[in-house]
Amino acid sequence: MARLVWFRNDLRLADNPALHAAVESGEDLLLLYILDERAGAANRWWLHHSLEALSKDIAGRGGHLLLRRGEPVEIISALVKAHGVNAVHAARAYEPFWREADRALDVALKALDCGLHRYLSTSLFAPERITTKAGGLFGVFTPFSKACMEAGVPEDALPAPRTLKSIKAKSDALKDWALLPTKPDWAGGMRAAWQPGEAGARARLKAFLAGPVKHYATARDVPGVEGTSRLSPHAHFGEISPRFVWHQAKADGDGKGVETFLKELLWREFSINLLWQHPDIRQKPIRGEFEDFPWNERQGHLAAWQNGRTGIPIVDAGMRELWQTGWMHNRVRMICASYLVKHLLVPWQKGEQWFWDCLCEADEAANGASWQWVAGCGADAAPYFRVFNPVLQGRKFDAEGAYVRRFVPELAKLPEAYLHVPWEAPEEILAKAGMKLGRDYPRPLVLPADGRQAALEAYANLKR
Repeated sequence: MARLVWFRNDLRLADNPALHAAVESGEDLLLLYILDERAGAANRWWLHHSLEALSKDIAGRGGHLLLRRGEPVEIISALVKAHGVNAVHAARAYEPFWREADRALDVALKALDCGLHRYLSTSLFAPERITTKAGGLFGVFTPFSKACMEAGVPEDALPAPRTLKSIKAKSDALKDWALLPTKPDWAGGMRAAWQPGEAGARARLKAFLAGPVKHYATARDVPGVEGTSRLSPHAHFGEISPRFVWHQAKADGDGKGVETFLKELLWREFSINLLWQHPDIRQKPIRGEFEDFPWNERQGHLAAWQNGRTGIPIVDAGMRELWQTGWMHNRVRMICASYLVKHLLVPWQKGEQWFWDCLCEADEAANGASWQWVAGCGADAAPYFRVFNPVLQGRKFDAEGAYVRRFVPELAKLPEAYLHVPWEAPEEILAKAGMKLGRDYPRPLVLPADGRQAALEAYANLKR
């Protein structure tokens, strides 16, 4: 008899409950990963390297990672029949695609007299566990986070297995999945910025807790410094256990930085909770009245935003960081999203889709929930007329311009007074900086004040 471990967004060996349970059985193992065809381009780049790292880690313990492409039910059912598998072990998944696959697999395995065992592995809490006093699910973050704190995170931590006694079945070759870009090879910035895999995740957490976490409460909003954990891609792929992150952070102390970081981990949980309640969160607004929102997208505006050519420096810096590194600073994500939705009046779903293709993590729960939060149509107590002023945001959080100068180098020689408003700079200042507006850097698609007014009018029309 044998056990099958189905890896999904839990690409690690340490603190992996599904793997641990299968190893504890003492039976031979089939260690399987099935390609998720829905992944965006940057996500696929990360996945290639994460699977490569996982495969090496497994091989180092005497095992073999089996790669397959196709329908999960068909693939797993065939392996169960061929290798006498009596149980399938997997992490719980909350995306609609995987929930549907799990339901179908459960039915198929019962017909084969094989059990499906799923484990809490990719989140701190099961979505159905954190409920209101009336037994319902939360729609507002603050009471949700308080309920999580009251529930407490178990301190269990499972070690990585020392050896893996796995069956070497026929497998796809990772290179044949063609997950990496070729012509053009746009992944140079990502290669320089990241180390996918379990070892990279642990190194990233260690470096964060060694210093930046102490100033996290304020530094996390400053994109020009290393003030955030940058753990989101590692967390999405499950290269590190969320409860390991939680308890390692708590062990670091009770300072304001740690407290704020734990709160951000609970925002991730809240997004999972919202996806559980709203499976169509990437397409359909949680607040139904926004289905009739009067968008007014103009030709070329979406493309300019995607390419970091809006004429608003902090927005363009963020969009270029996204393209170069597959990641964007969280404060800047809010600014960029707000400018697209509120100032350019482009439907939030188009921005969400671009992030889905360009973000290394491309997380269904966090991406959908965050875009709806910015658009004002999600789980948020603030109304639509909260409009980020990108100039004020830039001056506040990138006061010295380190972030803009890095990602928008054509503005690098402008003095601070005009860095976030180059359209206000006199011609002699622009000339001294070696640039001409409209040639070297675009004029704004929409000025902040004009965009805010248009957003408020659109909201007023919706109310009417």
